[in-house]
Amino acid sequence: MNEDNSIISIDHISKWFGEKRVLDDISLNIKKGEFVTILGPSGCGKTTTLRIIAGFETPDEGNIYIGGELMNKVQPHKRPVNTVFQRYALFPHLNVYDNIAFGLKLQGVAKDEIEKRVLRVLKMVGMTDYEWRDVDSLSGGQQQRVAIARAIVNRPAVLLLDEPLSALDHKMRKDMQIELKQMHKQLGITFVYVTHDQEEALTLSDTVVVMNEGVVQQIGSPTDIYNEPVNCFVADFIGESNIFNGTMIADRKVRFMGHDFDCVDEGFGENVPVDVVVRPEDIYIMQRNDKGQFTGTVSGCIFKGVHYEMTVNTPEGQELMIQDYNAFAVGTEVSMIIKPNDIQVMKKERICNTLEGVMTDATHVEILGCDFECLPQAGIAPGDKVTVEVDFEKVDLTDDKRDGVCEGDITFILYKADHYHLTVRAENGENIYVDTQDVWEDRDIVGINIRPEDMRISAKKAENQA
Repeated sequence: MNEDNSIISIDHISKWFGEKRVLDDISLNIKKGEFVTILGPSGCGKTTTLRIIAGFETPDEGNIYIGGELMNKVQPHKRPVNTVFQRYALFPHLNVYDNIAFGLKLQGVAKDEIEKRVLRVLKMVGMTDYEWRDVDSLSGGQQQRVAIARAIVNRPAVLLLDEPLSALDHKMRKDMQIELKQMHKQLGITFVYVTHDQEEALTLSDTVVVMNEGVVQQIGSPTDIYNEPVNCFVADFIGESNIFNGTMIADRKVRFMGHDFDCVDEGFGENVPVDVVVRPEDIYIMQRNDKGQFTGTVSGCIFKGVHYEMTVNTPEGQELMIQDYNAFAVGTEVSMIIKPNDIQVMKKERICNTLEGVMTDATHVEILGCDFECLPQAGIAPGDKVTVEVDFEKVDLTDDKRDGVCEGDITFILYKADHYHLTVRAENGENIYVDTQDVWEDRDIVGINIRPEDMRISAKKAENQA
């Protein structure tokens, strides 16, 4: 399999660790010479994807191809890839030269050729004259350069980098980003880079792959990912965003924050619920006048070095983040404008919770792995499979997990201008989504309650029914 000059093809790969599915039907094609970054929060599956490419993990479903050859059962050392790990894994008993030459010696490469190649890569990573130094005497950045040199000296078709800069301080990370970009250009080989750092991904990459909970959310250029996010997760994870609930009134007309705005989006239909994203730098702010589209009051202003970051509250109860080169003092009445091209409209992933369950008796239904009280359901008998719908704002969370029918932990928090939209993972691994005014922290353990009258229960059709 080798489509569109792809050097790596990941074809419908899934992976489980015990009962946890860490990769869910991942497909990805990486072209020769590309710098591809796999980006996402901790636990999203990005490192597992890299380890499957390298051969350190085997997919439970699907196939991995490198250079058109099936690699599922090929051992790591026989694949045309080398990996630079987060922990550099240098040999402490060997000097810089011998660390870099180690793989070449194992391959039986001639001594003169080894010397020529080692000195060449040392020059490439800016470590000339360091070949006889002990690796323990090097700084973190220098050790990272040695690890990269050791990887590229074998001339792999693909270089895999697993968060290689995470141990470095901020300035050294910036310097090494520039070094990596230059190395990629010089070498002309494919780089596959894993990071949770959004700025790093946007700086380095030709292509960014955004992942969350084992699923690819979006693949595109850094510009596309930033300017055209496909969903709220991508919009929130990449840079700062103002995210609103909205309604697509008609083509090129959307309503949010209590106002109608012209936009450039089409094809959503009429009066359709949507999510709307506006970047903080795309809201034009001025002293209050009749030229603005809407008004507000500045409630916070912080100098960020290049620009001011302001919080503005609107009369409709919305809170906006605005970035501008001009500062407006707290308490200032302002007017604001958002241009059509700066409004990004996205389809809603869901409009309510839709849970699969089973009626346990006339007034109880099992959902999220727990038994919830419900209203009597005409025509539905105990043991019947059902679908349970619950509006986001009808789910109640408690500080003490013992006060809930079910226990869960908060895995994602999205602020949507006047409320928080939470993702809560129940003990059985299912997600439930909650709209709330309460402030919670990521990874908080909570109790989950749903009132009987807030459940809409319907019988689930048998699989063989139309």
